[in-house]
Amino acid sequence: MSSDDLEASLEQVIARFNLGEYEISAYLAVLQHGELTASEISENTDIPQPRVYDTVRSLSDVGLVELKESRPMKVLAIDPREAFEGIQDSLDDLVDDLSSRYTAPAREPEAVSLVKSRPTILRYLEDIIETAEYELTLSLTPALLERFEDRLASRKQSGIAIEILISPSVDAPDPARFDYESIATTVKARRGITTPVVAVADGNYSMYATRESVRGDTDRYGVIFNRSELGFLVSGFLNTVLWTTAETIASDGDGLPFPRRYGTIRRCISDLVTLDGEFYATIEGRDVETGDHRVVEGKVDQASFSSNREVATLVVETAEGPVEVGGQVAAFEDIEAYEIRIGTDEPPEN
Repeated sequence: MSSDDLEASLEQVIARFNLGEYEISAYLAVLQHGELTASEISENTDIPQPRVYDTVRSLSDVGLVELKESRPMKVLAIDPREAFEGIQDSLDDLVDDLSSRYTAPAREPEAVSLVKSRPTILRYLEDIIETAEYELTLSLTPALLERFEDRLASRKQSGIAIEILISPSVDAPDPARFDYESIATTVKARRGITTPVVAVADGNYSMYATRESVRGDTDRYGVIFNRSELGFLVSGFLNTVLWTTAETIASDGDGLPFPRRYGTIRRCISDLVTLDGEFYATIEGRDVETGDHRVVEGKVDQASFSSNREVATLVVETAEGPVEVGGQVAAFEDIEAYEIRIGTDEPPEN
């Protein structure tokens, strides 16, 4: 299709759907009742009586209703499958031609991005799921779980450790009928509708969005953190506030092979405290006092949480002595960990 033909087709499609508020109200009323007079349309809508005739004639001109010239004039509904058949075919052809000209823009997010468009929020959520290398933590609605079910299953099959929190719990799929273990290593459910939509990949690429923004409310927003130090706020909120106030409904974490990689110390310690045997760690992070980059290796001597799970500590016995490892923004430990690798025979290669 030439550029002129494409432009003409696009204008034709837009013009066909260029319905005003009165046209939309009248059309929906006629569809619902099948047949209405002008006065009945006015009674069933907010359209002033003098405007009804012009409104329904506009609908008739584009083939959405049929006018029966009688006294009083009657407006008859047309089956939408018949009314939109031609425009649907034209729209399919138009989309194919537009797609052939589409050049995907480079979308490298800033360190922190504020987004309000629902499609943009969902695109970032999909990107976080697709780009995770070893660890993915999500807070999703049941509808989003269904939307990304196939992608999550594919990511789990590739060896990604996936934790999912679903809310509201009352709408979560029944574990007896839904195969949670095919899409995640651990799944929890949280009561109520107050839980936001959150995604964290490898501890450093994350998203926070209100539930309203995911439904399309443009007055709400989502925030994207791409390798930003502020991203720990999202990860910390999800791990300490949301995750600890949810109930486990499925778990398959013991099946992950070693060595394992962790972007969050909470998940690392959660695994270690439930497993038997000796473990070895390679920790990459920075010195809490100097900020210098450090890599430490050794046998895991201790893995524990504080009573409220807000403080997580890992002690590694190195050749120079014990080293205490904390998570992001650690203050009491020796090292703030960026990435943790755990093996069963020796410290994994960094």
